[in-house]
Amino acid sequence: MRYYKKTSYFCSMNTQSSARTLFRLPAEWEPQSAVQLTWPHARTDWAPYLDDITRTYLEIAEAVTRFEPLVIAADDPEAVRRLLPAQPLHPITILPARYNDTWARDHAFITLVGRQHEARLLDFCFNGWGGKFKADLDNSLNGQLYAQHVFSGQYEDHLDFVLEGGSIESDGEGTIYTTSQCLLASHRNQPLTREQIEEELKRRLHAQRIVWIDHGNLIGDDTDGHIDTIVRCAPSRTLLYIYTNDAADPHYDDLQALHRQLTELAGSADGRRLQLLPLPLPRPIYDGEERLPATYANFLVINGAVIVPTYAQPDLDHEACATIARAFPGREIIPVDSRTIIRQHGSIHCITMQYPEEVKR
Repeated sequence: MRYYKKTSYFCSMNTQSSARTLFRLPAEWEPQSAVQLTWPHARTDWAPYLDDITRTYLEIAEAVTRFEPLVIAADDPEAVRRLLPAQPLHPITILPARYNDTWARDHAFITLVGRQHEARLLDFCFNGWGGKFKADLDNSLNGQLYAQHVFSGQYEDHLDFVLEGGSIESDGEGTIYTTSQCLLASHRNQPLTREQIEEELKRRLHAQRIVWIDHGNLIGDDTDGHIDTIVRCAPSRTLLYIYTNDAADPHYDDLQALHRQLTELAGSADGRRLQLLPLPLPRPIYDGEERLPATYANFLVINGAVIVPTYAQPDLDHEACATIARAFPGREIIPVDSRTIIRQHGSIHCITMQYPEEVKR
């Protein structure tokens, strides 16, 4: 086994600005080397509908491997291997691992890329969205995978700071979008102030600016309002965001406030001539009496395609796919029924993590 040294990356005050220009958090639509899935099994919360969610994962795996390689963390690699095609279009790497749950977006590496085509794999603390769920094994997963030689980027230990991949969105040009309701929630990085958290994000992610979104939290969302359920970046300085005109929907006032905030941002100097594209809010979906946080914003961009969550609402599914196709011209739109995924309060983006092409394997 290869041993690796965990080292935190710190910029001194007199080199901080220049260091930020050497590395950046790429946009999701930039070329990728692979996508990661963390596979569901009977000891996860998927147990009551394990067959259904396994079929969904297989559909996502088939879509991804049409365009790029796939890395799977698996509790039982041989069992997963038997489910997958023997000769996929792109390679599938299955690695043994132990984990609490399968939300790769939040426990996987966040990857920075450098000017010399190098990668830095940032391992942040995942604490179960503020201690709501057990996450000790999830928090060790990056180390488990890195020790198996699956990623060749430089490992960086940021385990002293809580940050989930779903809570940040990058335009690839130095801007990081996040939400105040998530990053300022208790039991993450408090007692740090908003200003201190912003500086930590800039320093650790080498960002030039942080844009805080203050509205859009969905009923049933365990994450305290991840940005990837609300606002997403697209090429040509475009933002997609969830929106509803239905005044009877409980989200109406908050989503109208989100619309106003983004409209104001788009017209400001910080907005840098942003184009705004609204995505419809799915009609309510319930699990018993619980409304689930269905959203079309939780799509995954891969090489040559966008995998879009759908909810058996043909008119809204079509509208969302058409809007996303407009934002990502030239990419194939692949709809995947995500009604099983949202039973655990997430969607397609939440269960995946992409790695930029600089992460050579």
